[in-house]
Amino acid sequence: MRQFMWMLASLGVLAVVGCTQSSPGPGASEAVDGRGTTGGGKVNTSLTGTIKIEGSSTVGPISTKAREKFNSQFPNVNVTIGEQGTSNGFSSFGKKEIDISDASRPIKAQELTACRDGDVDFYELAIAYDGLTFVVHAENDFCRQLTVEQLKKIFRKDMAAVTWREVDESWPDEKISVYAPGIQSGTHDYCMEVLGKADNVEMRADQQTTLSEDDKQLVTGVLGDKYAIGFFGFAYYHSSKEKLRAVSIVNSQGQAIEPSLATIENGSYEPFSRPLFIYVNQGSYQRAEVAEFVDFFLLNAADIVRQASYVPLPAEIYEINRAILDEERVGTHFQTADGKAREGTLVEILSTPAVSR
Repeated sequence: MRQFMWMLASLGVLAVVGCTQSSPGPGASEAVDGRGTTGGGKVNTSLTGTIKIEGSSTVGPISTKAREKFNSQFPNVNVTIGEQGTSNGFSSFGKKEIDISDASRPIKAQELTACRDGDVDFYELAIAYDGLTFVVHAENDFCRQLTVEQLKKIFRKDMAAVTWREVDESWPDEKISVYAPGIQSGTHDYCMEVLGKADNVEMRADQQTTLSEDDKQLVTGVLGDKYAIGFFGFAYYHSSKEKLRAVSIVNSQGQAIEPSLATIENGSYEPFSRPLFIYVNQGSYQRAEVAEFVDFFLLNAADIVRQASYVPLPAEIYEINRAILDEERVGTHFQTADGKAREGTLVEILSTPAVSR
């Protein structure tokens, strides 16, 4: 049995994701029986309404692919998708401004409190694996791999290397341009969970650093600067891989591993692999268009995730998602009733009682 180690950002949760298969496999999504009709492949023009989604720009491409496939069967449902970052998504979610919050990390304690105060019950659903990917300009011929310690020199506020030579003495004495997700981003949180949490250190935000919740802006920034480095979700690298070069990361076994669908799935690309989530407002799920969309999403999750260039979860986790909805398990599984972080496999964590109020 393989096991994947996940450090879930901002909660201090160490989750070991275990599975016995390399992928959900053909037909895995058929094992997850949705509540809705999901159209049976036929076009349904009678279902109408609007679904509002906001949050992670990393999860955004998955939700966009889900919308594309859903609208091919339900063309009269308007699904709006924003990508203002995980934290901004949760802020809107707690105010009942949106129906679904896309998240590249589990909900934080203060966000859970905001949901309680706003009378928002929700379903927490894991949907995919992602690998936080560090990239450099295609013409960068020296930075082929990085250790976690070297990444700290580049991204931490207390180190903030000015030139590449400060990271490795054999590298050019050229200024580093840093492009990184902004503070509202769950990807930002996850990176600093790995690089700075133990020392309570923040990410650099100096004149050599550009922070943005818009991953497309980060891609453009690195494309335009030979001495730049940036990071974002794997899908954004995958869509620009002819122009950017991914940097291999030295894992805990001392192996330099390049991010790929295979290395994210088999767990060797660590410590920067992670699960992604959607949070569904329980009240919104009572509306036909939202229930149909979420059920369609889960029924076709493996295909949707693959087509968005992410790694599907094991079928068992999609089945747990179905049970969470059917049994109305509202709340988060990543915290205990007294606010402590839960540890265990992703399957174990998602199988524990949810905490909401």
